Amino acid sequence: MKRFYLIITILFIGVSALWSQHANVVWNTPSRNSSESMPCGGGDIGMNIWVEDGDILFYVSRSGTFDENNCQLKQGRFRLRLSPNPFKNATDFRQELKLKDGYVEVEAGGVQIQFWVDVFHPVIHVEIANAQPVQTEVSYENWRYQKRPIRKGEGQQCSYKWAPPKGTATSADFVSLKDNASGRKNQLIFYHRNPELTVFDVVVAQQGMGEVKPQMMNPLKNLTFGGTLFGENLEFTGITDDTYTGTDYRSWNFRTSKTSRKEQFCIVLHTDQTETVAQWEQGLQTALQRIAPKGKNSAKTITQDKKQTRSWWNAFWQRSFIVAEGEAQEITRNYTLFRYMLGCNAYGSVPTKFNGGLFTFDPCHVDEKQSFTPDYRKWGGGTMTAQNQRLVYWPMLKSGDYDMMSAQFDFYNRMLKNAELRSRIYWQHNGACFSEQIENFGLPNPAEYGFKRPEWFDKGLEYNAWLEYEWDTVLEFCQMILETKNYADADITPYLPLIESSLTFFDEHYRMLASRRGRKALDGDGHLVLFPGSACETYKMTNNASSTIAALRTVLKTYGKKEEMLKTIPPIPLRYIEVKDSLNPESVPELKQTISPAVSWERINNIETPQLYPVFPWRIYGVGKENLELARNTYFHDPNAIKFRSHTGWKQDNIWAACLGLTEEAKRLSLAKLSDGPHRFPAFWGPGYDWTPDHNWGGSGMIGLQEMLLQTNGEQILLFPAWPKEWNVHFKLHAPGKTMVEATLKNGEVKDLKVLPENRKKDIIIMIKE
Repeated sequence: MKRFYLIITILFIGVSALWSQHANVVWNTPSRNSSESMPCGGGDIGMNIWVEDGDILFYVSRSGTFDENNCQLKQGRFRLRLSPNPFKNATDFRQELKLKDGYVEVEAGGVQIQFWVDVFHPVIHVEIANAQPVQTEVSYENWRYQKRPIRKGEGQQCSYKWAPPKGTATSADFVSLKDNASGRKNQLIFYHRNPELTVFDVVVAQQGMGEVKPQMMNPLKNLTFGGTLFGENLEFTGITDDTYTGTDYRSWNFRTSKTSRKEQFCIVLHTDQTETVAQWEQGLQTALQRIAPKGKNSAKTITQDKKQTRSWWNAFWQRSFIVAEGEAQEITRNYTLFRYMLGCNAYGSVPTKFNGGLFTFDPCHVDEKQSFTPDYRKWGGGTMTAQNQRLVYWPMLKSGDYDMMSAQFDFYNRMLKNAELRSRIYWQHNGACFSEQIENFGLPNPAEYGFKRPEWFDKGLEYNAWLEYEWDTVLEFCQMILETKNYADADITPYLPLIESSLTFFDEHYRMLASRRGRKALDGDGHLVLFPGSACETYKMTNNASSTIAALRTVLKTYGKKEEMLKTIPPIPLRYIEVKDSLNPESVPELKQTISPAVSWERINNIETPQLYPVFPWRIYGVGKENLELARNTYFHDPNAIKFRSHTGWKQDNIWAACLGLTEEAKRLSLAKLSDGPHRFPAFWGPGYDWTPDHNWGGSGMIGLQEMLLQTNGEQILLFPAWPKEWNVHFKLHAPGKTMVEATLKNGEVKDLKVLPENRKKDIIIMIKE
């Protein structure tokens, strides 16, 4: 799959070099702290790089590094210091993110340092070139050098959230210098190893799943992650203790054995669940041996790895792009920067987390009240918040990044058996029950499930006013899987049991609930009664929520294998809203038909607008489709849709405006959504409702911009359905049927339209509005 894209892009070259010029980020002064860091990464590794007081520092994060409490731990912090130091009081300082080739370069005083991550192997490379000989000091800094108790409020970083058991702590990392079997002296090895008993065991007991525990997937037991620092000329100089942004740490310090004009070192990472530490260490040494074989020159391997990595990034940028001029230049640049951040976890073992991805930094720079360690992020590490996660992955369809979506699909697929066991244990029926706040082992988050809950309360439900009965979010990921088949003709065979089981749950569960209330399992029209239900976290205790109905109808139609179930899905509920003429208050209000959140509901808990979910993600209403005015009425006249409207965080109003062809609304909201964030790096948005950098903020911004440029209606490909005529733009996006569209809009005219395959050109409809 990875190689496939290198071939495809060669067939569709024509990308302007403008994207690299408009999106590269250049800083001409050093940074004050980690909040002014620059992202760099590849494969499944992310770094935050910044220069502070003459030192170059960078955090290292990797996908899937969850500790015993399900906190996503960083690998540590590294610090470089050169002597003589060209970065101290430099007048010619420059730090640049070079997007085309996927690396960061820092230079001053004739010294140039390049940071890059191998896309295909878990290795970070640091290459130093100097005009004059210098000596390099390298330090590995670790704040988990000792056991760290979870402080008040700090539990938000893990599965326990606001309810960590007394005495909960993060166990200490192992950091040491070792003479290993390869003959390397003073090799630094660092790792965190989870004990046999973890939060998984606590949750299984809490939720009454003990009888099937041996059958359950457990991703935390004996998970070990860390790495090694390697450089041919590095020698150990000692250990020191210090503090950074209020967090104490221990530093293992090295320096080059001599001054030189060229120096390079690497950090090799390894993550695995192994019975013993020795097995993990063997895996690490094997990874190191590949790039640094004993007694052999490693330069050839590293050169080849760099070439392959840069080829990958070059191909990545040719898959798709959006480059605009004038007023829209900033937001298309930020679109590109955020897509780069997503590309840094292209091949992670777990999906990119909505609440910071691989690029969180010291939390005191996000919220001074949450001055915890660099591992902290709000809303957990191994906890999946599906409503947020979906916004990170939907834009990958039109950007053509299908290979990056499998991390999200596999995440659910691994949890399938555990989710099916929930249904069997609690309700004795088939189907997978996936909750909204779900752990990476398929059970509800324990804090949301409730440690203090009545014994009589349904064991399958979270004892939580926001999350009870919210089970339909898995259907968005089912639809994403089906859409990769439509877009790329991807083989989705491995995921068909997930789709089948997720649908089966709704059929069997709501028939069961109806049968417990009365004699009939269906209503008088032969439809399921989706009660109790939930329209997002907002409309609670719903009867036939429109968001759930739209989800079931769309997935079932796309799936095409459960026709009898499709017949039982009720129609989307509608309602009339009185609309007064603002210019004539005395006039009789006009009745406008709109989409109703549900047939009925008991309360409103949050500020989401599920009555517009039939527009997106479910695309039942939209440009070129029937009843467009009905959906537009909902957007403009539903009182809560108006009240809840915003561009912040996971808000989707920009997407709905674009999908409904509301050009001015889409323009206004996209300019607000994708403008520069509050930190030095423009695409570090947040915290919004979550954390910084807010990835569901960026993801929803990407989706909205894509929908402004390209939508589909059956076989039709609609270009510029909500794009302002005055915004000059050059774009390339993907559509179903393995279709790629590239076009330029210049001064209101479409130029250089390219469509592959060419027979799809007949399906193009240009919708530039006068």
